[in-house]
Amino acid sequence: MPPATTLDAGRAPTTPTTPAADEAISLKRLKAIIVGSIGNLVEWYDFYAYSAFALYFASSFFPKEDPTAQMLSTAGIFALGFFVRPIGGLLFGYIGDHLGRRTALMASVLLMCGGSLLIACAPTYASVGALAPVLLLLARLLQGLSLGGEYGSSATYLSEMATSKHRGFYASFQYVTLIGGQLTALVLLLVLQHLLLTPEELKAWGWRIPFFVGAGLALTALWMRRDLPETASFEKAKARSAGQKMGGLRQLMQYPRECAIVVGLTMGGTLAFYVYTTYMQKFLKLSVGLTDTQTTAVSAASLVFALLLQPLYGMLSDKIGRRPLLVGFALLGTLLTVPLMTAIQHAQGPWEAFALIACAWLIVSGYTSINAVVKAELFPAAIRATGVGVPYAFAVSVFGGTAEYIALWFKQGGHESGFYWYASAVIGCTLLVNLLMRDTKKTSQIDAEQKA
Repeated sequence: MPPATTLDAGRAPTTPTTPAADEAISLKRLKAIIVGSIGNLVEWYDFYAYSAFALYFASSFFPKEDPTAQMLSTAGIFALGFFVRPIGGLLFGYIGDHLGRRTALMASVLLMCGGSLLIACAPTYASVGALAPVLLLLARLLQGLSLGGEYGSSATYLSEMATSKHRGFYASFQYVTLIGGQLTALVLLLVLQHLLLTPEELKAWGWRIPFFVGAGLALTALWMRRDLPETASFEKAKARSAGQKMGGLRQLMQYPRECAIVVGLTMGGTLAFYVYTTYMQKFLKLSVGLTDTQTTAVSAASLVFALLLQPLYGMLSDKIGRRPLLVGFALLGTLLTVPLMTAIQHAQGPWEAFALIACAWLIVSGYTSINAVVKAELFPAAIRATGVGVPYAFAVSVFGGTAEYIALWFKQGGHESGFYWYASAVIGCTLLVNLLMRDTKKTSQIDAEQKA
């Protein structure tokens, strides 16, 4: 029998319950989803604070060269932080499948706290020379490990906690909070830019503030997650395993088709996401020619718009299925990435740039809003956290983490539009996967387990 702290999102109770008891269970489930989502927001805030403030701290960690070269260096470390995410996905996926989703969520946010604190306290290149970028890289590797584990754990937790009828809606809050984390970093940047510090102070020492804030928020999230209930899906899988090993790479290799689907639908989706989030901030400044203030304002406004779209698309997927949204994203992304990016590059001011980016988000949200639940619905509970986290982290490290670096490489070589075609081609590959895969809403492993 599952412990009292376990919530079953799918099956009817075996004993009669009162309306008051049902309401209490629903409120407890909703609280668990909210707390899990808030912790996810904190993790992504910590990770994206690096990108939001890179324009200010790049000169502190690298020799004083031209701005594009400095941004290329920081983007390179940003990409390296992604390359350890598959290791984080495997490590925390094993923890989530073997010890519980809650344990994995707590461990990942604690590791993120350490990475943020290291950046906040790191010495500059002027003080310690080459040791400065080494410490920055170490911090990003810690954060990459943490985030590699956070995605699979939180996607699994939110999907298992949600009821079948509203799973797309509730799971969409993973990207609501993911985008919210980046938005929080940008809002803090706006406050520091306009109310508290001068540009000189931001470059000298103010860039450390968001990382101290992030470390404190991570500790707060750790405290909030300590009372999270475990999911019924995990408890049932653990009981059925009869002591057999759950999670791990060997078990994951028994699901090659599902892993291939995760990689295939992630490669185009994650590239598109990072084009319109982390890279867009640099693109607006270096290519469009907006000021620092305009760049931050447009980035923040577009993220608010994207955040509002996620639950709407999630609800839509509960009505019509997941596959139509995925196909719509990939088809429009393949056809319109080049013209959209070209139009943004030649935008006449911040309002036009915002409108074009908003159009892009109407497309990309077909992926972002439901990708977590789609992946969770592919795998059985015993391997779900690992199955979601590892192939996703691999695809993100190859295509998402390198997006900014490849874009800047094309720009430095004088062929900036080549990146637009590269992005369109990758999304085209995802289109093929989306056309061939089944609709996971109709074939959900989570529903099958809960009905058993």
